[in-house]
Amino acid sequence: MSSCKENKKTKEDKTNQTSEEKITKTISEEKIDSVNQLAARQYLTMAEKLEKNRYPKTFYPENNEFESSNSGWWTSGFYPGTLLYLYEETGIDSLKIEAERILKDLKQEESNTATHDLGFMMFCSFGNANRIDPKPEYQEILMNSAKSLATRYNDTVKAIRSWDSASWNKAGEDDLVVIIDNMMNLELLFWATEHSGDSIYYDIAVNHANTTMKHHFRKDYSSYHEVIYDENTGAVKKQITNQGFADESSWARGQAWGLYGYVVMYRATKNDKYLEMAKNIADFILNHSNLPDDKVPFWDFDSDKIPNDLRDSSAASVMASALLALYEFTNSTEYFTAAEQMLKTLSSPEYLAGQGELGGFLLKHGVGNMPNSTEVDVPLTYGDYYFIEAFHRYKAM
Repeated sequence: MSSCKENKKTKEDKTNQTSEEKITKTISEEKIDSVNQLAARQYLTMAEKLEKNRYPKTFYPENNEFESSNSGWWTSGFYPGTLLYLYEETGIDSLKIEAERILKDLKQEESNTATHDLGFMMFCSFGNANRIDPKPEYQEILMNSAKSLATRYNDTVKAIRSWDSASWNKAGEDDLVVIIDNMMNLELLFWATEHSGDSIYYDIAVNHANTTMKHHFRKDYSSYHEVIYDENTGAVKKQITNQGFADESSWARGQAWGLYGYVVMYRATKNDKYLEMAKNIADFILNHSNLPDDKVPFWDFDSDKIPNDLRDSSAASVMASALLALYEFTNSTEYFTAAEQMLKTLSSPEYLAGQGELGGFLLKHGVGNMPNSTEVDVPLTYGDYYFIEAFHRYKAM
């Protein structure tokens, strides 16, 4: 399983970065624009397939099956978020019009206290809408969403409850489950404090990140997927990996969520411990002996079928976006170069859909939940979102 010995470089190697390292972009503006134009056409085609108040989840090429969800599914915010990024990049009005259409339905989730995924659902959507075109109504929805998310915070554990207790996630009645994915929902809370001046949201985010840093990560900075706490005492009861190869393995998208989340933590707090954490996670990923040269990871770094196992394009998309943001804070060309290679690979024919393919989705070869045999080797709406976000960041640099 994961160990420090699997890393190609020592911790000392990564400190030899200087603030004077410079980058040279090797992906042309023409290539970026062509990807964005293709994506815009794909997503407008997808819009025509969607039934009223439905959101894209995935597409199964073998039987030409398009799968959608309602607004309460955790991926609902990625569709409008991707549309809005593409509107920024292309100026195609119909993208914004479609985003605004679906946002009217998504608004109802602002009062959803049954999920920890309100950051994914509401900040990737209304957060982008408000960034592009600030409106009081968007800000009210975001504040209500943050209030709903805050109701899931447990001050004994000092973390936000992820999944509710259930046998399928190996949790009992007095257990509190936290998954590494939840680091991605903290950005909504930071926005809420910045907007309202109320520090409670900031404090919840910091406490959650600190608890996660203490109990989710191994000595080599790989991460468990799920930690189960006693909600009455805060004690750790189990550390497991629900969607990965094994409990002690390093599920690729889980490593990506952690990396992205601690970059967000540093951006919001400027606390150096979060920057160091992000760098350590990045170095675990990039120096792992099982990371392919093209930088798109296998779905789990410790799968027993490597090198003949499936890659996960969604993990690479999240990693690329996070690494570009991390480069901005460190000036380490290692992070930039790795992100750029991920984007090159993902925008090659091996991963990027052709016009009219995949029901309008963009990236092939995503892996949702391998142990549960759901959404395996298919496009994923969050893979598309972070792919477009990564190109958005790359172009702006």
